[in-house]
Amino acid sequence: MVNRMSFVDTRHGTLNSYQFSNGNTLPYAGVPFGMNYIVPQTDDQSTIFFNPTFPVFQGFRLTHQPSPWMGDFCSIMMTPITGQPNGVSLDALRSSYHRETAVFKPNRVSLTSQQYQLNTTIVPTKRAGQIVIKQKNNQSLGLVLSSDQAMTVERGLSPHHLLVTIKQPVRDGASTLTFYIQYVFDAPVSLLSYQEDTWQSVDTATTGPVWVQIANEQNEATISFGTSFISAQQASYNLDQEVGHLTLNDLAARSQAEWNEFLGKIEVSDRDEQKVQAFNHYLYRLFLFPMTFYEESKEGEPIHWDMYNERVSAGVYFTNNGFWDTFRTVYPLFSLIIPERHQEMMSGYLHVYREVGHLPKWLSPDERGIMPGTLINGVIADAAVKGILTEDMMTEYLQAMIQDANIPAKDAKFGRAGVEDMLNHGYVTTAHRENVNQTVDNTYSDFAIMKVAQLLGKSKIAKTYRQRAFQYQHLFDPKTGFLRGKDEMGSWREQFIPEDWGFDYTEGSAWQNAFGFYHDVAGYMELIGGREAFLAQLITLANEEPIFGIGNYGMEIHEMSELSVANMGQVGISNQPSFHLPYLYTYAGRPDYTQHVVKQLCTHLFSTDVDGFPGDEDNGSMSGWYVFSQLGFYPVTPGTGEYVLGIPQFDEVTIHLLNNKTFTVETINNYPQYSFVDQVTLNQTDYQRLFITHEQLMQGGQMTVRLSLLPRTRTYSNDQLPYSLTTDTDIETKR
Repeated sequence: MVNRMSFVDTRHGTLNSYQFSNGNTLPYAGVPFGMNYIVPQTDDQSTIFFNPTFPVFQGFRLTHQPSPWMGDFCSIMMTPITGQPNGVSLDALRSSYHRETAVFKPNRVSLTSQQYQLNTTIVPTKRAGQIVIKQKNNQSLGLVLSSDQAMTVERGLSPHHLLVTIKQPVRDGASTLTFYIQYVFDAPVSLLSYQEDTWQSVDTATTGPVWVQIANEQNEATISFGTSFISAQQASYNLDQEVGHLTLNDLAARSQAEWNEFLGKIEVSDRDEQKVQAFNHYLYRLFLFPMTFYEESKEGEPIHWDMYNERVSAGVYFTNNGFWDTFRTVYPLFSLIIPERHQEMMSGYLHVYREVGHLPKWLSPDERGIMPGTLINGVIADAAVKGILTEDMMTEYLQAMIQDANIPAKDAKFGRAGVEDMLNHGYVTTAHRENVNQTVDNTYSDFAIMKVAQLLGKSKIAKTYRQRAFQYQHLFDPKTGFLRGKDEMGSWREQFIPEDWGFDYTEGSAWQNAFGFYHDVAGYMELIGGREAFLAQLITLANEEPIFGIGNYGMEIHEMSELSVANMGQVGISNQPSFHLPYLYTYAGRPDYTQHVVKQLCTHLFSTDVDGFPGDEDNGSMSGWYVFSQLGFYPVTPGTGEYVLGIPQFDEVTIHLLNNKTFTVETINNYPQYSFVDQVTLNQTDYQRLFITHEQLMQGGQMTVRLSLLPRTRTYSNDQLPYSLTTDTDIETKR
């Protein structure tokens, strides 16, 4: 069996700054969708706390950080040392390490400290893990514990045990989340706290850092740990269940098998082995988020800490996910390769609704309320049309979506922005920031409500939200050909330059953000004057200089820099609103343009190196774009059950589906210079549609794609083009 995990170096995409993103990723070690991850830390002065080029590290961070823009919560630093600590700061404890011999794998991290002559290997499990420290010199071993949050360290049940509790404010300080860590050492330990300029022995330390002396008789120490957001007893239980008497090698082998199971969901083969290895890097990123936030009781039932009611509640729960990013690619891919896990996640998000009263938008760990829209609606509709949600789940989700579409939330973090504007004017006015994005995202979410209502046979609701799904058209300005900001009187914002960022748009200009009508491309096409006019606008989009105006941002933000450096016109693939742009040419009957642009983006903007992404990776969303684009199809409109065909870029792809079925994509003439699709067959039958359905994929089969040096000119009928609401005239249709 191929060890696909061995292809992955988790430092991929980790060379970043606040000024420029090559992914803004971290080298997470853990298991797929873990509750904790381990990352070596090189800098404690930034949320970008790992730099792959910096050969000095401060220790190992147990982290829950989904993005540098969100920050961490309930984290702890663990710094192995010999002798007495050089000081109390992490900078004083730092040590050099050899980057070329360090191990950065999905299931483990292993570094050798040059100052202390220690090799430390950590293998995390879902809620626990094990640390093995080996030294070359016969000196006393120690572990320094520190945290950015309030931390208490106390002796445990025996001289081998320590209990750490970390207090994290949540809900804007309205309550506190407590994180418990039970440490079990293979030798007795003593606890020292730095007080009055000296290290003093204590039974309990309430200020950090804390020096743990390990009374090891050998040049090696083994430390097992279990964690919990529920209680100290639960942390011990998690430790027993996930580590028990297993060795580090046992745990690493088990985790490796789990990673290989996930990475093996899509098998690729190609004459270029580097492409194969690169693909596994991107797949790895897809299985990190959302993170698990539930545990198992002694009865084997899922339980979690309810942050809003401050109690233990039944059921699964997930966190560290922003739906504005992930609805586009992550969940559509989950629906294809891990639908059973996808259903579990959707069950977890229902618990958020039951406890909070609103559907989640950006959880970390509680609702953070950033980014436009309620785009979990797209995830819900997509899961519904693909048969992942039960009828009861759809019914409850429909109720939740309708509530957020019509009732303004008391707390602005929740629900939609501009609800009253949408009800009164049919669009979000310029009184709200990012109003164009808010409007188009709201109308797409209304489309999602329509789709779920259709499936439940609620035709009246479906008709209402079908009408609302067209309201993005209120913002179309025929003079400029863009969706623009309007005030409550119906007047356009006075100044309009398509390249100016901000104001009415999110992290971009009109070029990146005024095409967010995922569900109704044909409707927009009619507004702008037909296929040729739409195509002309898209050609300008690609050929326009990658220039920008800083708008109301007041400075050049990193997304502007990334657009410019990518040098792919105004196709800002570096950020989520542009993800679908390369596929819009297909709606205008020019799939050859889509094929060329997608291949150029994949070839020139992605790599396996530390600068491997053209912008923020964002919880698997950009990796999802790359994976779909490499496979040869892309979910422009989650909720339709369709994928727009692109250009496959491997000699062969095998997607492993449920019930031991497979779907294979074979590419003939798969050469770098061949950028166009000449012919497609599905199960040996000529295939003329420019999309493929989820149902077709899940049935299994083989698609064969022949590439060519130049494209053929073809004409496509409406039924060969991807879904648009305007051309979906049957309100009862499930398409």
